[in-house]
Amino acid sequence: MNAMLVGADRLGNIPGVLDEFGIRIAAHVTGRDRSHQRRATDLPVGVDLVILFTDFLGHNVMQRFREAAGKAGVEFVCCRRSVCALKQALDRRAGSDCRSCPQRRC
Repeated sequence: MNAMLVGADRLGNIPGVLDEFGIRIAAHVTGRDRSHQRRATDLPVGVDLVILFTDFLGHNVMQRFREAAGKAGVEFVCCRRSVCALKQALDRRAGSDCRSCPQRRC
């Protein structure tokens, strides 16, 4: 699965967490660009999931990427930029059977 990350200047340990869930980073946007606040941008081709880091985004940027995800029919997840918050959000998204899924490599 390919994900687009929106928010945060640095990702730290987040790529490792995403790898545990079988998610590859297709694109990362910090959300600081003023053009992201004004208009909905199209998502890159091949993105299956949009992850919004809420503690690094303004409301307008978050709204624009949520609209773009809805327009493209792509699921989105909102969480803080921490390993624990990301794991919890991805576990909720996948449901309680996530840990027993054969796609998961942990």
